[in-house]
Amino acid sequence: MSDTELLSLQTDHLHTLQQRYQQALDAHGYDSLLVSSGAAPRRYGDDQSWHFQGYGPFLHWTGLTGWEHCWLLIRPGQRPVLWLHQPVDFWHATPVLPWEPWQDAVDIDTLEQPGAPSLPRVGRLAVIGDPACLTGVAGDHNPVALLAALDETRVHKTGYEVACLARANALALSGHRAAREAFLAGASEFDVSLAYQQATGQREADAPYHSIIGVNEHAGTLHYQYYSTDAPAQSRSLLIDAGVRFRGYCSDITRTSAGPQEARFAALIQGLDQLQRRLCDMVAPGVAYVDIHRKAHQGIAALLGAAGLVTGLDDDAMVSEGITRVFFPHGIGHFLGVQVHDVAGKPVPPPTDAPFLRLTRTLEAGMVVTIEPGLYFIPSLLDPLLSGPLAGHLNPSLIRELQSCGGIRIEDNVLVTGAGARNLTRAGEA
Repeated sequence: MSDTELLSLQTDHLHTLQQRYQQALDAHGYDSLLVSSGAAPRRYGDDQSWHFQGYGPFLHWTGLTGWEHCWLLIRPGQRPVLWLHQPVDFWHATPVLPWEPWQDAVDIDTLEQPGAPSLPRVGRLAVIGDPACLTGVAGDHNPVALLAALDETRVHKTGYEVACLARANALALSGHRAAREAFLAGASEFDVSLAYQQATGQREADAPYHSIIGVNEHAGTLHYQYYSTDAPAQSRSLLIDAGVRFRGYCSDITRTSAGPQEARFAALIQGLDQLQRRLCDMVAPGVAYVDIHRKAHQGIAALLGAAGLVTGLDDDAMVSEGITRVFFPHGIGHFLGVQVHDVAGKPVPPPTDAPFLRLTRTLEAGMVVTIEPGLYFIPSLLDPLLSGPLAGHLNPSLIRELQSCGGIRIEDNVLVTGAGARNLTRAGEA
């Protein structure tokens, strides 16, 4: 999609949000809504601030990720009003907003000082955002029922949002390709990170989340947060979970690569990739997301048996005995949007057999979800299994061999369509 087409969709997006927000405000008895963009808090005991990316509802409307101390006023039947903080400052650069078509649908003003603007007559007012930024602002702050209704406005993506998510996927894939090439050339985790950033043109601080880059056994830590600067003696495996933020919208992609001498691990990657594609094909309106999660466990069981990691038990027994949860301990995925783990995913708690599942809804057209099965060799989870009553069904020598490769995760971002699904990630690989 061209930039011109994408920008034209943004105006339609704003009209849709105006309708959705009007319904939410009417349902909860409010005449207007003031949204804070937020501001980066200071680090405790320091004069430096944390990096800032903006509050979800503000990003949903504007996509302006780096703008602090800004405000958006929404009133049913009237044009939104956007106040941009533009201080006179010789210490920092003041951001400049380039003109785009969506600005014709919004009244834009500026503020030199932090703090809420003076408002016209707005009736009963709700104000939402970081409570630290709302001190002294008139109105009802963060009313719980209204916030829940506004979260629902983000569940079904507009055409503009889908286009942004697709672009975020395409940009991230260029980084994943560069990361794999760096790994195969023997790079350290730090150098893999640099290769990813160079290819995407995005600073780590501006990414939608801290990239997970685990080489060898580090791939077995689900949210591994460090980057070793030492090149590995042998590059056995790479797990990279990294995305890009485009106009506020996030991609969240994971790929796993095997080193040239790791035939067994490469076969497991291929098997998990085939399973992951089948799970993506399950995405469709009317499908309970937890059913995809449970189908993933059946697939993991089949893969464990085929690889000889577990013997003497059928797939159902591996699941019922909890063996698959040792190798695949997290949920199958989550909603995706202006937040990586987007809101409104758990109207009911996850079931006891999937305690870490972040999405418990039945899928509907317009939702965007991640599908991310994994197969890991995590000592703290495997050790009790290897010393327990089921130990005789495990292949400890093969497990020990594969532990130095850490684990596998493969993750795509998938749009639920009216008839099935559109894989935004694989489309970018074609």
